Amino acid sequence: MIRQARIVLLVAAIAAGTGTLAAQTLTSGLRGATPLNDEGPASPMTPTRNTSEREMRNYPEQPPVIPHSIDGYQIDLNSNKCLTCHARARTGESQAPMVSITHFMDRDGQFLASISPRRFFCTECHVSQNVTNPPVSNDFVDVDTMLSRAAPGGRR
Repeated sequence: MIRQARIVLLVAAIAAGTGTLAAQTLTSGLRGATPLNDEGPASPMTPTRNTSEREMRNYPEQPPVIPHSIDGYQIDLNSNKCLTCHARARTGESQAPMVSITHFMDRDGQFLASISPRRFFCTECHVSQNVTNPPVSNDFVDVDTMLSRAAPGGRR
């Protein structure tokens, strides 16, 4: 009986201390003042960056970003719109960079005549960029900056 009373008091204390989920809100971050159990309004659509300039990569082995809009591109088992410009045979006329040679290797490191099936769905790794300000602050420092900070004479 005393044990049950303690449990009831503990539950009541927790409920009084935290309040209800609907009353809890965040005033900063991505949610804004939307309560945790509500769905906030959708963010406005931002325009896609559309340039021919190549973006700098922030770390080794980062997949290149897509510098143009890909709205309406079909990428499925039967078709890959990206390859109309980036395939090895099409880069001469399109002036687009060719798909990396690593995309022609199978999982055993053997080179194939065409794109490996595991590298066929471009948007699994490559993303287009939007013209927008970051929703949260970011203090990311790339590897070259880190190396120049570590070595007194600059780069190693």
